[in-house]
Amino acid sequence: MKGNDKNGLKKGPWSPEEDRILVDYIQKHGHSKWKSVPALAGLNRCGKSCRLRWTNYLRPNIKRGNFSSEEEQLIIDLHALMGNK
Repeated sequence: MKGNDKNGLKKGPWSPEEDRILVDYIQKHGHSKWKSVPALAGLNRCGKSCRLRWTNYLRPNIKRGNFSSEEEQLIIDLHALMGNK
């Protein structure tokens, strides 16, 4: 079972088909209980993997790319004010 863990769940990179299934499911039903999402969506992944995939890559409001000059200045100003908290 290459690419699967001891419980038979798929590990490793996500396929475009898996991404589409996860996005479709969350758009229709939401994501209130991540532990149940994979089974309900028909994915052979764990809930944590689905949550991280959605949070870090698939959410429609994720901003990608470089910081704007305003964002960069805000970071500098906040760091000067607060330090490395």
